[in-house]
Amino acid sequence: MLGKGVVGGGGGTKAPKPSFVSYVRPEEIHTNEKEVTEKEVTLHLLPGEQLLCEASTVLKYVQEDSCQHGVYGRLVCTDFKIAFLGDDESALDNDETQFKNKVIGENDITLHCVDQIYGVFDEKKKTLFGQLKKYPEKLIIHCKDLRVFQFCLRYTKEEEVKRIVSGIIHHTQAPKLLKRLFLFSYATAAQNNTVTDPKNHTVMFDTLKDWCWELERTKGNMKYKAVSVNEGYKVCERLPAYFVVPTPLPEENVQRFQGHGIPIWCWSCHNGSALLKMSALPKEQDDGILQIQKSFLDGIYKTIHRPPYEIVKTEDLSSNFLSLQEIQTAYSKFKQLFLIDNSTEFWDTDIKWFSLLESSSWLDIIRRCLKKAIEITECMEAQNMNVLLLEENASDLCCLISSLVQLMMDPHCRTRIGFQSLIQKEWVMGGHCFLDRCNHLRQNDKEEVPVFLLFLDCVWQLVHQHPPAFEFTETYLTVLSDSLYIPIFSTFFFNSPHQKDTNMHQRQLSLPLTQSKSSPKRGFFREETDHLIKNLLGKRISKLINSSDELQDNFREFYDSWHSKSTDYHGLLLPHIEGPEIKVWAQRYLRWIPEAQILGGGQVATLSKLLEMMEEVQSLQEKIDERHHSQQAPQAEAPCLLRNSARLSSLFPFALLQRHSSKPVLPTSGWKALGDEDDLAKREDEFVDLGDV
Repeated sequence: MLGKGVVGGGGGTKAPKPSFVSYVRPEEIHTNEKEVTEKEVTLHLLPGEQLLCEASTVLKYVQEDSCQHGVYGRLVCTDFKIAFLGDDESALDNDETQFKNKVIGENDITLHCVDQIYGVFDEKKKTLFGQLKKYPEKLIIHCKDLRVFQFCLRYTKEEEVKRIVSGIIHHTQAPKLLKRLFLFSYATAAQNNTVTDPKNHTVMFDTLKDWCWELERTKGNMKYKAVSVNEGYKVCERLPAYFVVPTPLPEENVQRFQGHGIPIWCWSCHNGSALLKMSALPKEQDDGILQIQKSFLDGIYKTIHRPPYEIVKTEDLSSNFLSLQEIQTAYSKFKQLFLIDNSTEFWDTDIKWFSLLESSSWLDIIRRCLKKAIEITECMEAQNMNVLLLEENASDLCCLISSLVQLMMDPHCRTRIGFQSLIQKEWVMGGHCFLDRCNHLRQNDKEEVPVFLLFLDCVWQLVHQHPPAFEFTETYLTVLSDSLYIPIFSTFFFNSPHQKDTNMHQRQLSLPLTQSKSSPKRGFFREETDHLIKNLLGKRISKLINSSDELQDNFREFYDSWHSKSTDYHGLLLPHIEGPEIKVWAQRYLRWIPEAQILGGGQVATLSKLLEMMEEVQSLQEKIDERHHSQQAPQAEAPCLLRNSARLSSLFPFALLQRHSSKPVLPTSGWKALGDEDDLAKREDEFVDLGDV
């Protein structure tokens, strides 16, 4: 604990040791060094977590214009996280209204959450990577959850600076082996401490029984069957051990295609139509396989088509929709709007913020995803058509669109347990490559492609527009997005169920990580086999494709008709997708930027103020009653429910941040266009237990 309080008072007299966290200017550390009485703060380690390196006399800058204030403490790096330990963390204001993560602290950064590391050399900011010849006087860490940390190392011992900076760079930027992830250390050390929540009924879809239950729930068991042909992953390592296919499909055909070209059932509608997905067909085909394909496709027609069988809707997501490169590029631009180092930088970009937002195309990508999901919903709901989603590996955009369709059409998926089961079914068991898409191993040839985050952003649009329809809040979604980078639960750290089962249950095998290479050619039917399939099927293929103009007309009629009626929150749910209706997910993206917050504002604070006024009216009414009934005993004053609306933020419950800036705060109207807050006061704040998904 430092011997001085907030700089600015006391003259040259030594101030008494305060009971709050002290703030100092960087230049004062050296002059007051002898007055510092270091109070060791305990580093809390998770099971299996090991301390790697640390540095003392580190100044963590508070979020302030020009970075002139900070908190003194230790900077440590473990095999799980980077943590800053202030001298007296117990002295921090423990505001129970603000969100507290149960796994990581306010000043903790998991190694997987680190996005970029910068060093400041003679007032110049440079990206840090590899071996350094010169070490910085200031360290800046940009996080994937959009936090920005700044540490002054000017007064730290030189050897400690070398150890901590080199350690952080190595453990966050260098390529890793799968078996070296902290996930495995934690799983081994904590296996005897695992407690199963008896209230957890999330369907894991790792047994045949789970798939049969889902078929029965959606009434799809008349035309589809759950199969165990891939049990032990003996047919395909990309598919789950159990899945659902059309009933007439012989299991030997599944084995013959090695998991490719198989129509996988996703969900059935109440009217009998179904949503399916299919991965690309094999490159090489002989006459025997072509004959099998003909029989194979005939089985599909007889099962997934309602009479007349020739009518079906196909969506080739590999060629007629988004590319992964578009998603990656858009988010790379989009996130830069929120990685703000200081107030000056914020105001410098403020004048062109909305033009930068538009040029990133992130909101337009969200709109396109929602529009595609509505188009498919219209085919299934209004036209009773089966829909077959096509993608090269059926593990990226298929997961996204299929999940959105089910969220719109199935109210069960809008419950917390239903939503977690949906993620487990479509993303985890669907083989989404979380390990590669999040680049958890820091492979040099890969970049983060946030497909799952795009899905959560699309879900947030629905939650924001129709909050009564959901059993969970935007806070739940925000914490879920943060959990992508917390290597404790295995949900978001593998490319397939096979990879997870092999490495979590048979670690001694140390199997190498298999990485699928995407074909440079786009489109579902590869060039080598395209003409063969068309010659075989002739006109039948053309009947799979509907006129785009007709689809547009049907879509617009369906969309306008639904929005003209009152909303049934227990039925079909469609989002507004007009330009102004697609908004920035403020709670996630703006929560660490003080200038973007309205102190004492937002719907939560407004509701809190209304409750205060209601309590005051009730109290006055009771006093009036007492005067009219003076012979009765005085009534007890009504308990205070919420008296701290001024302490709430428009980005509740995450942050109540302030910068000591001389510049004016951003006007309320400036952020109103980005989206109002959901009503969180009526809902319990949830913490995501990743074991549930």
